[in-house]
Amino acid sequence: MRREGLVPGVLYGGDGDPVSFAVEDRALRNALAAVGAVLEVTLDGGRPTPAVLKQSQRHPVRGQLMHVDLVRVRLDQAIQATVAVELHGADESPGIRDGGVLEQVTHSVVVEALPTAIPESIAHDVSEMSIGDTLLLSAVKAPEGVTLLGELEEIVIATLIPPRLRLEDEEEIEQETELVGESEGAGDAHDESAHAAGDAASGDDSE
Repeated sequence: MRREGLVPGVLYGGDGDPVSFAVEDRALRNALAAVGAVLEVTLDGGRPTPAVLKQSQRHPVRGQLMHVDLVRVRLDQAIQATVAVELHGADESPGIRDGGVLEQVTHSVVVEALPTAIPESIAHDVSEMSIGDTLLLSAVKAPEGVTLLGELEEIVIATLIPPRLRLEDEEEIEQETELVGESEGAGDAHDESAHAAGDAASGDDSE
């Protein structure tokens, strides 16, 4: 099926039995790229069934879809889903202007909402962050009808850390360390030569 451009999958959950299917690769990619979490799945010309993507497998090298798991949902019942967290306004923040570095620790969060209300991502403005600030999940505002799940006061989304040493500075420090080590080694060798010469001179005097 894959050689023919088809992606195998399984549709399960809800009131129906698990059903295996195959779908054209391009059609599946277009459906998954569309805004919104709910897919309308029609098998063999039957009645459309609302479903969400539960899991997908991709080729480790080419990145193409190899298999998908879809779960039936009811549009009037809330579901849980994982959505991406996108941070905006970093370049305008005081911390970035002072040379700090924004490190995003958590890139996705679990939410609960009706299938049609699941967002593609949740955006948060970090333009007010300063060096040393930490953004917790509790400070992220979810869209209306969406509930953030988890330990809101413990999950770190991002931190704004002090400036790092530039790569050039790190290389200079390494080079200086190597030069110091070499000079110390040369000094030790010189001391040993001087000591050996002194011993030889002492030997001549004794004779």
